[in-house]
Amino acid sequence: MSDDSSGLLLAGVGGQGVILAGMIVADALVRAGHDVKQSEVHGMAQRGGSVFSHIRWGSSVDSPLVPLGSAEVLAAFEWAEALRWVEYVREGGAVVADLRTIVPPGSCTDRRSWSIRYPDIDPDLLGRRTLKTRIVDASSTAAELGNIRAANSVILGSVAAFLDIEHVHWEAAIERLVPGGTEAVNLAAFRAGCEVAEASIPPRPADPDGFPGPHEIDIRHEWCKGCDICSRVCPEYCLEVGIDGELALVDAEACTGCRLCELLCPDFAIAVSPPTEDVSRGELVASAGDPL
Repeated sequence: MSDDSSGLLLAGVGGQGVILAGMIVADALVRAGHDVKQSEVHGMAQRGGSVFSHIRWGSSVDSPLVPLGSAEVLAAFEWAEALRWVEYVREGGAVVADLRTIVPPGSCTDRRSWSIRYPDIDPDLLGRRTLKTRIVDASSTAAELGNIRAANSVILGSVAAFLDIEHVHWEAAIERLVPGGTEAVNLAAFRAGCEVAEASIPPRPADPDGFPGPHEIDIRHEWCKGCDICSRVCPEYCLEVGIDGELALVDAEACTGCRLCELLCPDFAIAVSPPTEDVSRGELVASAGDPL
């Protein structure tokens, strides 16, 4: 990397809007007067795969690829992706990481959510004490604004704190590139990300002693278009699309919490939550959520 160029990496899971976020960063940098090169992985239309985008900028940039140990900032849209890419960040660089955890569908070999051993959400796992870290709960912030799909804009707002780009350039890029009709919520999400406090790291939940379910399944009918992807991938046949195109939960008791339906839904119309524990009674209590 030349002396006057800088690099940024964005990493996440297919369906999180990583590619769009990279386009917004590149557009904002061009507006700020930089020569910009960008490279990204394509072909992850099916959710669940690792997605990343390299961006380099400066007075003159020849290659878009960020060399190992040279990135100014890593924007990780998912915790395991932060661990995967942290070695690309330079000493003294910054890591913005979302609290969200996504277990790839291919890892759900026995499909029981409690069987997955996910890495602890612990900043010390990032390894180097000289890194500046900011852990955010982008999904919750976006949900409070009315659209969880704007979580990528929340992350960009947190990234903006580490880059010397005027907010007018960020906001112009967002208005130009986000889907029509979502400009307002994405701008609000970006501004919230600029100010959001670092998230509290939740304690690791206790394993529910092999309890298989039922999990809570919330269906956002106003977002669902009846594409039938979820019902076809559900290994336990919990979901069904009727002849009227309406998605229905037909067997909540069979749900094992593999979250394939949630991960593969192109419209974020399904949310799967684990069984809840009633501590006062010392037993597990679970319910299938009513459609929103």
